[in-house]
Amino acid sequence: MTFSLVARCAETGMFGVAISSSSPAVAARCSYTRAGVGAVASQNITDPRLGPFALDLMQGGMSAAQAIDGVRDQGQFIEYRQVLAIDPNGQTAIHSGPNSLGIWTDAAGKDVVSAGNLLANEGVPAAIVAGFEGATGHLGDRLIAAMRAGLAAGGEAGPVHSAGLQLCDKVPWPVADLRCDWTEDCPIEAVARAWDVYKPQLDAYVQRALDPRQAPSFGVPGDE
Repeated sequence: MTFSLVARCAETGMFGVAISSSSPAVAARCSYTRAGVGAVASQNITDPRLGPFALDLMQGGMSAAQAIDGVRDQGQFIEYRQVLAIDPNGQTAIHSGPNSLGIWTDAAGKDVVSAGNLLANEGVPAAIVAGFEGATGHLGDRLIAAMRAGLAAGGEAGPVHSAGLQLCDKVPWPVADLRCDWTEDCPIEAVARAWDVYKPQLDAYVQRALDPRQAPSFGVPGDE
């Protein structure tokens, strides 16, 4: 009931996850990033413990493939889980349990891996990877382009209702964590509109956290 990708920007070292589902609040349960470490999506009858666990393994020095092996070895009911990971070297790995729902498959490219379940067709993850690799600019822009490509290729078998975009870079919190938890319209486009607003302010929000004395104003009434 989900399609997603995890990716790395080779130029900046930023990591990101983008995801969409027919279920509510998919990004709240399935998206995990950690600066300097990697990105993970844990989906298909989700176990939210698996994302932080995989990131802990990579932070301890494991590659994405080794971390996914650790998830397989120690995760519970792993035959029901689908977990994607990317590490600081851009290496990717995925576990898709045999009890993943409906049509499920995955695809990988340079600095990106995508997977989904309950898909409209087997080509959706490959379309997501192609969309990512064919896009340019900020990692967030490329993630949005990839999700639009996946939706255009068929997306989930039914309508999607939630989506999210998470980015991490240099600081120990997500520098962007944008979500649409439920809509009857297209949640990917809702997140894309939020990204268009948030992107120009991303660096300012980080600066306000690190040193508000050097940060720009919010530019709202009362904050002149």
